[in-house]
Amino acid sequence: MVSVCRCGPRAAAAMRAPALLALVALAACGRGSAPPPPAPPAVTVAHPLAESITDWDDYTGRIEPVESVEVRARVSGYLQSVHFNEGGAVKEGDLLFVVDPRPYRAVMQAAAAEVTSAKVKLELAGNERDRAERLFKSRAISEEEFDARTQEQRGAVAALEAAQASLRRAELDVEFTEVRAPIGGRVGRVHVTRGNLISGGSEGSTLLTTIVSLDPVYVYFTGDEREYLKYSRLNLDGSRPSSRDFANPVRIRLSDEKEFLRQGRMDFVANTLDEASGTIQGRAVFANSDGLLTPGLFVDVQLLGRGPYDALLIPDEAIGADQSQAFVYVVGDGNVAARRAVTVGRLEGNLRIVNTGLTAGDRVVINGLPRVRPGAAVDAQLVEIPHLTRPSGGIAGADPAATPRAQ
Repeated sequence: MVSVCRCGPRAAAAMRAPALLALVALAACGRGSAPPPPAPPAVTVAHPLAESITDWDDYTGRIEPVESVEVRARVSGYLQSVHFNEGGAVKEGDLLFVVDPRPYRAVMQAAAAEVTSAKVKLELAGNERDRAERLFKSRAISEEEFDARTQEQRGAVAALEAAQASLRRAELDVEFTEVRAPIGGRVGRVHVTRGNLISGGSEGSTLLTTIVSLDPVYVYFTGDEREYLKYSRLNLDGSRPSSRDFANPVRIRLSDEKEFLRQGRMDFVANTLDEASGTIQGRAVFANSDGLLTPGLFVDVQLLGRGPYDALLIPDEAIGADQSQAFVYVVGDGNVAARRAVTVGRLEGNLRIVNTGLTAGDRVVINGLPRVRPGAAVDAQLVEIPHLTRPSGGIAGADPAATPRAQ
């Protein structure tokens, strides 16, 4: 038999009181063991790297020969022979073509005979004049007859000079039957094969081949109005001389090269801007001792823009961007991070030039940016930014003649 205890309200409240006390005690115990605050995030900081920097402005250029010649004959006739390998190198004065010289040799022989005849006539006229002079002194002939003999002698002298000039012209024609290279360089293909009749000595003379010089070569490139004004203002304030008056350094890189190792110098700047494109043409000259700079190739060009000047650099990944504003995080007193607006320049290797916003003593966060909050403390570890490494040695096509020039 089960007995049921029937308790009143007071008895029930008395039974619940110990349970409530136990819950309060447990809550109080929980408040006393709250977790500690999180540790500051670990970041890497570094002072900006101070370096002497030279700015190079980028362009696209094309290689062209310093000298280019269309080889044409100076006399007409049948092309007798060809004396070079197409696409090969030739020296100035090398024999390229021979035009059939036989007609011109015949003309030269006839001219030589005319010279001989003129000499005989001159000798006879001289004897006649000497005889007339003796007779005139003895009053055996009149003055008019003496003058006639004198004029005949002068005519014979002129006839001899004319015959000699014709002979020299005929000799030149014979010489011109041998077409020789007017410059040294690389010769092109043969446009007319032997046995063909060619014309020469006129504007419409037959094109036989072409020759382009190889060393040195020109590189042509263009800049816009803004760049032209920038260089002009740098020249006015003495920061950089104009390329019209000074052989500013230029360097190029071929499409399969990674570094700008080929050094040259400015050689020419156009006197006007092109009205259609608003650009101005510049020209640089480069040595080409290895013959790799072939006319027609496109190259990447870098022209000295400004410098050398002192600049501060930081890793590019340390720079954040908020719309159009670049910023970095700097760590100040108490290792508290602050956001700093900066203006930046171009990349130098993997480092970015900072124009304004930093000093050499600032500690810039270079690693751990996602963990940084402005005004919050960080655990900063100071490191050094490695110095820039620049290409050295083995400069191909270096031009030691980069010296001031006058135009």
